[in-house]
Amino acid sequence: MGFDTALTKALGIRLPVVQGGMQWVGYAELAAAVSNAGGLGILTALTQPTPEDLRKEIRKCRSMTKNPFGVNLTLLPSLVPPDYAAYAQVIIDEGIRIVETAGNNPGPVIKQLKAVNTIILHKCTTIRHAKSAVKLGVDFLSIDGFECAGHVGEHDIGNLILLNRARQDLGVPFIASGGFADGYGLAAALALGAEGINMGTRFMCTIEAPIHAKVKQAIVDADEADTALVMRRWKNTTRLFANEVTKQALKVERESTSGEFAEMAPFVSGKRGREVFLNGDIDFGVWTAGQVIGVIHDVPTCGELLSRIEREAVGAMDRSKALYTATPQSKL
Repeated sequence: MGFDTALTKALGIRLPVVQGGMQWVGYAELAAAVSNAGGLGILTALTQPTPEDLRKEIRKCRSMTKNPFGVNLTLLPSLVPPDYAAYAQVIIDEGIRIVETAGNNPGPVIKQLKAVNTIILHKCTTIRHAKSAVKLGVDFLSIDGFECAGHVGEHDIGNLILLNRARQDLGVPFIASGGFADGYGLAAALALGAEGINMGTRFMCTIEAPIHAKVKQAIVDADEADTALVMRRWKNTTRLFANEVTKQALKVERESTSGEFAEMAPFVSGKRGREVFLNGDIDFGVWTAGQVIGVIHDVPTCGELLSRIEREAVGAMDRSKALYTATPQSKL
């Protein structure tokens, strides 16, 4: 007995749970722990400073797990964009056949990866973008609701609607991303037509996540109102943990008369956010977290977490099934 979804069958995993790519979090220690626990662990390519560093991280992860794992490659606007093709070539050369893509204009990278039959999971925040990704030949869509951490898009549509729309309109299997942390969420996603779930913030709050214990405790102590949306003024809306720096950034965004992003830039520095995960000062810089922080209350190992999710999901599905009893039609 076990889960038998399009996702588990295609990826060769036991549980339909994907650990999403996260900047400064998706290292080998976490990805291997998730894969060893039956889910799909994912390395974050651009956490590595060069393609060759990614090669080393892939080999490190392979030494820590015999189970499938993937790599996230996110394409975002940049004054000096990374060499995405070189990162993709390392992924190909190292024999990784599962890649999570996201961001702008992924066509060339997807074409490069699909040339060697890579399984592509592409993240989208709207049905329109999802349909565009289908034309590129992706294998799974990761439908990212407004609840998610990081880049939420500009349409503010939650997963209850997005997943229903995905089921109605998309001809490609999809997984649910944004707002998931437990087996009840997995059962709900499956009921809405998803083939599994993607979790980011929940995996940040595990023993194996390579971030400071004080950050994990801040997640445990927070509730669902402790995030904030920044950079909407520049149509690059991002959900962050609502710490002091985020609040300062919001003040600048709202009160700036020039509307120049340069006024905002010092507050949303990725380098400062990286330091938060290392030094544990949760107010040192901005860092991403989803609204799901409101339902995270502990810091388990990945093995403990995924075992719990499996039990909860099975229990929730059994309970739902028990709510309906087929009765003979009345003869009246």
